[in-house]
Amino acid sequence: MTEKKKILVIGGSAAGPKAAAKARRLDENADITIIQKAPDLSMASCGYPYYVGGVFDDRNMLLCTPTGVVRDPKFYLNAKGIVAKTETEAVKIDRKAKSLTVKNLKTGVEEALPYDRLIITAGSVPRKIPVPGADLDGITTLQSMQDADYLRKIRDDKKIQKAVVIGGGLIGIETCEALQLAGIEITVIEMLPQLLTFLDWELAKLVENHVKSKGANVITDNGVAEFLGENGKLTGVKLQNGTELPCELAVVAIGVNPNTALAKDAGLLLGATGGILVNEYMQTSDADIYAAGDCVESLNIITGKKVHAPYGDLANLQGRVAGENAAAGNSVTFPGTIQTGICKVFDFAAGSTGLSEKAAREAGYTDIETVINASPDKPGFMTGLLLVTKIVVERKTGKILGVQCVGPGDVSKQLAIWAMAIRGNLTVEDMINADLPYAPPFSLAIDHSIAGAHIMQNKLKGRMKGISCADVKKKLDAGEKPFILDTRGPDEFEQMRLGIGERLIPLGALRSRLNELPEDKSAEIICFCKISLRGYEAARVLEGRGWTNVKVMEGGVMAWPFPREK
Repeated sequence: MTEKKKILVIGGSAAGPKAAAKARRLDENADITIIQKAPDLSMASCGYPYYVGGVFDDRNMLLCTPTGVVRDPKFYLNAKGIVAKTETEAVKIDRKAKSLTVKNLKTGVEEALPYDRLIITAGSVPRKIPVPGADLDGITTLQSMQDADYLRKIRDDKKIQKAVVIGGGLIGIETCEALQLAGIEITVIEMLPQLLTFLDWELAKLVENHVKSKGANVITDNGVAEFLGENGKLTGVKLQNGTELPCELAVVAIGVNPNTALAKDAGLLLGATGGILVNEYMQTSDADIYAAGDCVESLNIITGKKVHAPYGDLANLQGRVAGENAAAGNSVTFPGTIQTGICKVFDFAAGSTGLSEKAAREAGYTDIETVINASPDKPGFMTGLLLVTKIVVERKTGKILGVQCVGPGDVSKQLAIWAMAIRGNLTVEDMINADLPYAPPFSLAIDHSIAGAHIMQNKLKGRMKGISCADVKKKLDAGEKPFILDTRGPDEFEQMRLGIGERLIPLGALRSRLNELPEDKSAEIICFCKISLRGYEAARVLEGRGWTNVKVMEGGVMAWPFPREK
């Protein structure tokens, strides 16, 4: 009789249960055990901010299957034939003996569990701020179910008036929304010059403006120097510039580090990013040990460099690969990531896939082109909402390197389209005539993504000279005086105006008012409108009439991240 394969899984959040479930589907006879330090299993950690914010009230919804069954040890045993030991800590891996020492946190009893294959899905640990007062009561993270329960109680009790969120990344922004909606006065503190560093500055600034419009305060280019307190309780934070902010709660959301202590002690190799080194099979430096999720480092498919990519979807994908290979031999691979992410920002969304312009240049891409497209996600008569998208491509090949998208429109759909384009190594020309689904309730006849590709094509072919809003502002701040042409209608001009010395000449009147433009045909002219479609058409008119230095301010008024006159 063939001996049953023993598969142990360390970690019961995302990657671990996925690995265990996949292994079970491929080997009905294997002994599969999940070791989980926390009392809960299969926590939908990306849902914590929405539980805290009151989007739903039943915490069990974070633990449920799609059909509403709570994933507890009983569920895993009965439905999947998997033993799940909760409140049990993995203490030591003995690679020579192929055993794992675990400790029951309720009883203190330790035991050694043998394994044929071991899967490490230990997750990550939140980064801490090494400043005085960091141990005060009232300082937390949002990394665990316990953290979520703590913040949800604060929300429900309605006793706290002021809070700070330290860190302007995905979790920081989502936590800001959750607490702001609870009526707490929020200040987001970010040490870097912008929120959401996966975005380029001009799009991040649009997000920052939106956060501020919802009543939250945002401080960038400043970090925490000290936590202030009385009688062991938090009373405020002191910033690096000396400013003191009173608060009763601080949520630290400055990122995570891979949890590799157990793997390191066992002598497994770690990568340059600090995560566990794995190959395409999710196999560690020990052939009998696999690893997946936030504790590993991954390959960035675009750059070929290793990255730490703590995303919930990747954890599930990697766990599936690790589970299959642990059960059935190395037959499937995880190729890597292009690092696609998205977050909700009140009634806004912000996300990216692939490389930002900044990341592309840092990765060594020197010959790149960018474009910003501002336009609705569907027709106005179907209540279309604005999207602002930045596309980054390799100029010579037209290969798409990355896309960022922000706005109240359907950001998720746009990122999904572009993510698959990048994974498929598509070029701008491939996207020009993309056959996407169209009906007015869902999209424009020429989808926002295809329109962006059209603009990029115009730039690559020299049909349009684009200039970003940020570069226009730099010109003006430097004392340059280009002729700035606003091609909108008078009503639009009265409702919303940049106030940067622009001249209003509606597109429909442009050909009859060319005498109002500079006589010098080499003078710099910058055209724009609400989204710069009319701005582009105006530029073509002027170029056809002999002006040689005509630019289009990409995204128009809707992409302008700076203060406006009105």
